[in-house]
Amino acid sequence: MRDGSASGGKGERAIKNLRINDRIRIKQVRVVDETGNHLGVLTTQEAVQMALEKGFDLVEVSPDANPPVCKIMSYSKFKYDQHKKEQKEKKQHHQNRIKELRLRPITDEHDIQVRLSKAKEILGKGDKVLFNLFFKGRENTHKELGYRLMERIQKELANFAKVEKPVKAEGSRLILILTSKTDTPKP
Repeated sequence: MRDGSASGGKGERAIKNLRINDRIRIKQVRVVDETGNHLGVLTTQEAVQMALEKGFDLVEVSPDANPPVCKIMSYSKFKYDQHKKEQKEKKQHHQNRIKELRLRPITDEHDIQVRLSKAKEILGKGDKVLFNLFFKGRENTHKELGYRLMERIQKELANFAKVEKPVKAEGSRLILILTSKTDTPKP
């Protein structure tokens, strides 16, 4: 007989409140067998005995019903399937991340083109791009060069991105955050 306690591991979040076998404390339950056939309302003891004779567990799948619904199934296989289902859902869910690209007002043309192509790649994956333009020393007196470069970046990426946070001066740097125009990432 298997223990019905859940250890709270990764794959058990959704099923940790399920009771199995002798942990089912109610007197009568509605029973569904391993093939999905309804066996009717039985005493919990009869249902557990029937499940164990078949080599399965009695799992309470709907505790809020009156009487609670229990299914005869392999509990370990059920936990495994739930874990795989959670992994698949987690894998399909895309989290937006912010990727930073750094520039200086004296950045060479080729390097700017490399940053732009990298930004297109990042935006294509559905992530956000943070352009950070740093000023050093005397460059701080010529911030208009930085603003022009940020304007140029916005124009060149206009087909791929929309501005989430416009150009803003923060100390000795300018920041610009762009997000993808399409909400769903392209595979």
